[in-house]
Amino acid sequence: MAVTMRAGGWLILAAVLSLVTPAAAQPAAEEIMAKAHLAMFYPGEDMRARVTMRLVSRDGKERVRELTMSRRDLQDGGEQRYFIYFHRPPDVRDMTFLVWKYPGKDDDRWLYVPALKLVRRIAASDKRSSFAGSDFSYEDVSGREPEEDTHKLVREEKVGERGAYVVQSAPKDPASVDFSRKVSWIDKATWLPLKEEYYDRRGELSRLFTAEELKEIQGFWTVTKRLMKNVQTGHRSESVLADVRYNQKLSPDLFSERALRAPPAELSR
Repeated sequence: MAVTMRAGGWLILAAVLSLVTPAAAQPAAEEIMAKAHLAMFYPGEDMRARVTMRLVSRDGKERVRELTMSRRDLQDGGEQRYFIYFHRPPDVRDMTFLVWKYPGKDDDRWLYVPALKLVRRIAASDKRSSFAGSDFSYEDVSGREPEEDTHKLVREEKVGERGAYVVQSAPKDPASVDFSRKVSWIDKATWLPLKEEYYDRRGELSRLFTAEELKEIQGFWTVTKRLMKNVQTGHRSESVLADVRYNQKLSPDLFSERALRAPPAELSR
């Protein structure tokens, strides 16, 4: 009987402790968005992928862009370099785009237009402009710094079969952007953004990003199919990544102004 009572006492104590012991703490909103930024834009030391972009109007008219995107990290979570080479259509073939990304200050961006034999510096104020006629902005290509916004964890819910943190973000400098707030669904398992809603200055939904396909490549989870839709115009842009390769030891020379006019022959194939 004593043994039975002793066991019963331990059961009661365990039940009481389960009521007073707090559940596992949720990560802070800032931590969630910092991890999402690293997962989306910093996997591996460098990366190269063939990208096909389909631009589709409300009435179904379609344009296709094909390009090669290369990225090199100078520091994990820090400075980066991007180089993009356009293969088709013919009117953009040999066009190149270069980004030098600096956390904490405006990025440097250059665009080379072969038809004009002109390198154009893209002003910091143009970072929200359309990238190559798509619904993705220049800033969407290399990512927006989490520190530029204030973040609030509003709830947790599922996106399909994936558990997600739902975070609302507001720009610290509203005049520098064209959205008043953004709502992000961040995958708990991979930290990748599964969905993002952008609201304009009137508070109306303007753009919707969805991660249509996730794959694990060389140990890095990657959004290999991305969709950005302008819900106000009905135009949408689908970006599909193929032949994704990480840690290729890409040469620093690729990420230079000189390469804009004379990219390596390997990219033109």
